[in-house]
Amino acid sequence: MHPSQTAIIVIPARLSSQRLPRKMLLADTGRPLLEHTWRAAQGARRASRVVVATDSDEIARAVERFGGECVLTSPQAPSGTARIVEALPRLPDAGVVVNVQGDEPELAASAIDLAIDLLDRCPGAGVATLVTPLRSREDLLDPAAVKAVLTPWREQFHPNGTTGRAIPDAWRAIYFSRSPVPAARDWRDDLLAAAPPLYWQHVGLYAYRRSVLEEWDDLPESRLAGVESLEQLRVIEAGIPIVAGTIEHAARGIDTPRDYAAFVARSKADP
Repeated sequence: MHPSQTAIIVIPARLSSQRLPRKMLLADTGRPLLEHTWRAAQGARRASRVVVATDSDEIARAVERFGGECVLTSPQAPSGTARIVEALPRLPDAGVVVNVQGDEPELAASAIDLAIDLLDRCPGAGVATLVTPLRSREDLLDPAAVKAVLTPWREQFHPNGTTGRAIPDAWRAIYFSRSPVPAARDWRDDLLAAAPPLYWQHVGLYAYRRSVLEEWDDLPESRLAGVESLEQLRVIEAGIPIVAGTIEHAARGIDTPRDYAAFVARSKADP
């Protein structure tokens, strides 16, 4: 990313939600859940603006009430990324667009800045994302905990077969899966304690170069993404390099009534 290019954050927010109806507008804390996420994103130093992309007039009115900026999109968008792509012509001109999920109210602003910084340091990457060490056998076996298979990021691969310079604290994503990968032929519990980690859990934040989003609708369909139900595999199968940065702990997303109740309790304990 050229230093003069800017980054913006886009929060896709739809009104319907199967496991937690209308979760973006739940306000047991005194503020809508979406506002908490918006406020957290506002803390990112590397982004110039935060925009909500939504299919709902009701959400748009809520965003207006708490002072946010909003773009309306169609209800037919199949994913958050697709919603951002639809909104792209009406978004501020920026070289990097960060997709922050609306149900991540406790996402650290420093994590957003890290993803943006990775695209600075790794010009060969089209997308940046985040991972956290996976140390629990329960999480390893849980299909809801998406695993990332990584290798150290090297910015260049030379024709003579030698590898380029490794970029510190940056990893190249090889694959993502709901299965426990890499699969150990002979399991040992100490594999979960390896240093550097052998097992990584994916954190669903993405920083895209705008050019990747501009070409999104022309990317080939991915059988892998369909089988795993993981959109990021479409990027990998299209040959777009994904760089991953590491954070020590992942924010807790809000997917169920229990998740939301726990978030409300934490908010009241630490206003």
